[in-house]
Amino acid sequence: MPFVTVGQENTGSIDLYYEDHGSGPPVVLIHGYPLDGHSWEKQERVLLETGHRVITYDRRGFGRSSQPVVGYDYDTFAADLNALLDHLRLPEVDLVGFSMGTGEVTRYLGTYGSSRVGKAVLMGAIPPFLLKTDENPEGVDGSVFDGIKAAVVADRPAYFKDFLDNFYNVDQYRGTRISDQAWNNSFNTAVAASAHAAHVCVDAWLTDFREDLPRIDVPTLLLHGNADRILPYESTAERLPALIKDLTFVTVEGGPHNIAWTHPEVVNPALLDFLKA
Repeated sequence: MPFVTVGQENTGSIDLYYEDHGSGPPVVLIHGYPLDGHSWEKQERVLLETGHRVITYDRRGFGRSSQPVVGYDYDTFAADLNALLDHLRLPEVDLVGFSMGTGEVTRYLGTYGSSRVGKAVLMGAIPPFLLKTDENPEGVDGSVFDGIKAAVVADRPAYFKDFLDNFYNVDQYRGTRISDQAWNNSFNTAVAASAHAAHVCVDAWLTDFREDLPRIDVPTLLLHGNADRILPYESTAERLPALIKDLTFVTVEGGPHNIAWTHPEVVNPALLDFLKA
């Protein structure tokens, strides 16, 4: 299994697990909370079939990557991504992020620039700034995130049950777009992640990306469900056309948060068309 070392914690290295398959134009897929790189299976298959090299990796704290208690902020997440790209020696790559992964894409481009990035995709976006403040009234009240952190501490598996129900809008799509077995697979992945990461990543969700967004100078695709209960459409995606220069915006009607799984018939053609344009 391939790993790249991105840091050190006490006597142990911090290693990211990644997979690198296929040949052709490379695409890096960056997963959302609380899943791992295997959550892209419905996109990886079609990308490989259409001649792409597909790279997935597990964020620190999740999947098969190391589970340190340090580095759960977007400066570090972007540095981890940069270390992977350096390790793979990729001269040009397209970056595709889902949920928390949209933060990596945004902070990476804001910090490291686009010298080796051709295109960017944001799916279920966390930017521009999720926290409601006096000068960011479109955000979500801070008490919501305090409640999430308290719920993770009190009973993390129970919290993930509620989270994943809203991740997939199970009350609407159970048995049609999300099976019990697929939900269980996500739950098993979530509870296997670092308990520390599950808690402290909530603070990372409140990162202000508004200075990063104007620095995105590559064509960008935004896909977001307008029934997203995790990252509300009005607080996130709806605000991005005014902040990203070259943006193609696809609203997935009735889409929950994880549209990559529930609505591949919308997501996959839009993704493939954008990457080959």
